[in-house]
Amino acid sequence: MNRMRSLFAGVALLVAGLTPLHAVQPDEVLPDPAQEARARTLSKELRCMVCQNQSIDDSDAPLAKDLRLLVRERIKVGDNDRAVLDFLVARYGEFVLLRPSWHGANVVLWTAPFLILIGGGLAIWLRARRRDAAPAAVPALSAEERRKFDELMSKSDDSITNV
Repeated sequence: MNRMRSLFAGVALLVAGLTPLHAVQPDEVLPDPAQEARARTLSKELRCMVCQNQSIDDSDAPLAKDLRLLVRERIKVGDNDRAVLDFLVARYGEFVLLRPSWHGANVVLWTAPFLILIGGGLAIWLRARRRDAAPAAVPALSAEERRKFDELMSKSDDSITNV
């Protein structure tokens, strides 16, 4: 039993040691801690174009590494955070941002689900309200229609009494 526990503990340590905490490689790290902190913060805001649901800080994809190096290069040149993000958006489009901005076509994408829900609720409410409304009044019969109706009714009464 002890042997099984130690084997399990060994496998758990091996698996834990193989999983990287971050994808940033030691050769990517900037020597200035302040610049490296900025690079890490920016990397967490940028989408890996290969993985698409990971930041480039967490992705092991080669393109993510290229983007991390590009971020660090722009920081070394002296760009501020906004300039780095603007450079990457200009180069790769707004899809590179994990949290896209609130302007232009993005407003439609962000608000469309809510507008559809509100529109659907409004349509259901109007339909229910129309169904509950009183039925339209039946127009009165004309003199000719009334005469034909009475004639038909009297014929049906005669057939009932003959049975």
